[in-house]
Amino acid sequence: MNSKKQAPVKYYVGIDVGSASVRAALVDEFGTVVAHADQPIQIWEPQPDHYEQSSADIWAACCSVTKKVVCGIDASRIRGVGFDATCSLVVVDKTFQPLAVNCEGQNYRNVIMWMDHRAVSQVERINATQHRVLSYVGGVMSVEMQPPKLLWIKENLQESCWEKAGCFFDLPDFLSWKATGVTARSLCTVVCKWTYTSDGGWDDSFWETIGLEDLVKDKYEKIGNHVLSPGESVGKGLTPEAAKDLGLPEGIAVAASLIDAHAGGLGVIGADVKGHNLPCENQPITSRVAMICGTSSCHMGVSETPIFVPGVWGPYFSAMVPGLWLNEGGQSATGKLIDHVVRGHVAFPELQSKAAASAHSIYTYLNSHLDLIKKSLPVGFLTVDLHVWPDFHGNRSPLTDLTLKGMVVGLTLSRGLDELALIYLATIQAIALGTRHILETMQAAGHHINTLFLCGGLSKNPLFVQMHADITGKPVVLSKEVESVLVGAAILGACASGDFASIQEAMAKMGKIGRVVQPNHEHKRFYDKKYEVFLKLVEHQREYRSIMNSL
Repeated sequence: MNSKKQAPVKYYVGIDVGSASVRAALVDEFGTVVAHADQPIQIWEPQPDHYEQSSADIWAACCSVTKKVVCGIDASRIRGVGFDATCSLVVVDKTFQPLAVNCEGQNYRNVIMWMDHRAVSQVERINATQHRVLSYVGGVMSVEMQPPKLLWIKENLQESCWEKAGCFFDLPDFLSWKATGVTARSLCTVVCKWTYTSDGGWDDSFWETIGLEDLVKDKYEKIGNHVLSPGESVGKGLTPEAAKDLGLPEGIAVAASLIDAHAGGLGVIGADVKGHNLPCENQPITSRVAMICGTSSCHMGVSETPIFVPGVWGPYFSAMVPGLWLNEGGQSATGKLIDHVVRGHVAFPELQSKAAASAHSIYTYLNSHLDLIKKSLPVGFLTVDLHVWPDFHGNRSPLTDLTLKGMVVGLTLSRGLDELALIYLATIQAIALGTRHILETMQAAGHHINTLFLCGGLSKNPLFVQMHADITGKPVVLSKEVESVLVGAAILGACASGDFASIQEAMAKMGKIGRVVQPNHEHKRFYDKKYEVFLKLVEHQREYRSIMNSL
């Protein structure tokens, strides 16, 4: 008998820099995560709303986790590397050494994190210009984008940082530069966070209007005048130095990078859904929204023509899926908010002790505790008298109001574990109600969405997933690989290697469905009423603020 020799499996490395940790995965050509490693990274908070990191600390963590996942693998079978990261701002001097973004002059703290809100005054002035580029960010620029942060640096650190700076990188672009020595930027980062347009490039008048004309004069060398599409091969691949750092062979293909949420979208949104009885089957990919839920949440929807959604970022052409326009809604604090509410409760030590005794995580224990106290009611109905407005860190979408504050209505004098479980549930519901608010705004503007695809840390929490299905009324698809963001990063590496003809082809082959969670339509009336209350909460907040502002 003649036996056909099977070709050896090809591998790709995906590296993801989140807010608090760096993760790497070795992913095969079928989208299976073969090995995975993570390592925490440091965050400094020198004063309220200032969050800083170190690019040296981040790169060292990238190297450490990559060496772990490729250990013992035949290096010749590793074909490409892809990076994704938070859209934080990295500053280096003219010799590419770290440059302080703080008044203390601590050069190793050279990263202003995405969630840093120091540039409130600057973003207000930028938005007051009503410049035409703002129409591509939902009409209002977020403090989390890069222009207000650059303006803050110029106005507050002119001599120590602004004048000495050689490059301002988005973190994903810093990583591809570190790997290849090439300062090319990704279309994803510059379009989504810097006001670059895929057809017209940089708009000189915008930078001149907001007071950053210096960037125009040097022909945008400091913020990028060479732009590549995500997944495109950068330079000649890994440099000898980077290859040694990462434990990989020199010259391996390195892809133009993505922002972390966009990598998550890439990892899930293009999966083959045949046989799962989903409304998006035999429908274009534009019927899907990818929701990436971690410290914060992002809602990624694509369209064939540009759709301008008030309060939702975009439309961005080819920023995630080539050839399609992207709109990006978001919530600035989700996982961080749940953690804040739970850990700040007086009953948290009791929860911690009981969860440890039962060998469960605190959230698994809380979910079980809710099942115990629900009696004959559905779990979600326990919050009939308890309501949360979740904008403890401002509203990113669709209200674009970073001055909004969190609200809780329905508190009592009770201080026990039952009450902690209830406020935890109400917080998760509030986040899901916020998602519904974003989706309804996108649909009113012209999107046709019928299915949610979830990934990220919060997608591992079954209560979080079920509440999103019930409250939005849409089925939720969970990917086979929990680490969809890492799969998305690996898809970039696969494209850069030339093994796939397009990102779409790689998405279809490497993105896999795991489980589908259907909404319970019998609960629709209850959640419709919760949604009514939800919208009333922000009305009341604005009303009482108006009263106090009249003083």
